[in-house]
Amino acid sequence: MRYGLIAGNGRFPLLALESAARLGLDVTVIAIEEEASPEVASMAPRCHWISLGQLSKLIEILKSEDITEVVMCGQVKHAKIFSSIVPDWRLVKLLASLPSRNTDGLIGGVVKVLEGEGIHLRDSTWLLKPLLAGAGVLTRRKPSKEEMADVEYGCRVANALAGFDVGQAVAISERACVALEAMEGTDAMLRRAAGLVNGRRLALVKVARRREHLLFDVPVVGRATIPVMRESGATVLAVEAGRTLLLDRAEMIEAANEADIAIVGIEA
Repeated sequence: MRYGLIAGNGRFPLLALESAARLGLDVTVIAIEEEASPEVASMAPRCHWISLGQLSKLIEILKSEDITEVVMCGQVKHAKIFSSIVPDWRLVKLLASLPSRNTDGLIGGVVKVLEGEGIHLRDSTWLLKPLLAGAGVLTRRKPSKEEMADVEYGCRVANALAGFDVGQAVAISERACVALEAMEGTDAMLRRAAGLVNGRRLALVKVARRREHLLFDVPVVGRATIPVMRESGATVLAVEAGRTLLLDRAEMIEAANEADIAIVGIEA
């Protein structure tokens, strides 16, 4: 059976393709020009490049390759929908039908269009189940009592935020919410929060959307998260166990240990 992999940015699609190769799966990559790394082209027998707005071309490629099962891997920056992307007629029609243009609305609408064409989406974590965060403390240092108080408060705020499908992460300091993530992304949110707390420590809390599936927009953290946390004075990272991907897990935890940052997996 031939599968399709829609590649966004970051390490996620590269690791998924490595896993697919180990499993002997026949995967065709559809790489998003504005997002995907050039490396994806060398990691699969077939790679097609499309612009973010080319929904019709995506469907044409999948049908020409006789693909009926697809996985989405990698981030697509929400803000790019509002920048220089030129949507084709099918995407224009979809956008006009949406009550809101948040992540669930946009990508959920694309999923429905694909389903209508007989193309089914698989769980985004399908090829990377071992990289899902486990429950409990993942680093050498455990969070302090004060840090866990921030994490517990942050989980309540982040879950409420996720219910509105705005962002996935919050920055907390001394049981006060300093910043909420929106289109700018986690790194930019952390840097903004650091400018507001005058050197006080921060806790970064990241959760998944309040939905049953993991078809798209799965929370991802990796090695690159740690330097930004260190720069912004964040001393603890809390992620949702079983629903967050830890990319380059060993390197990430080693970097966190060196920076004296605690990482903890929280049960949903």
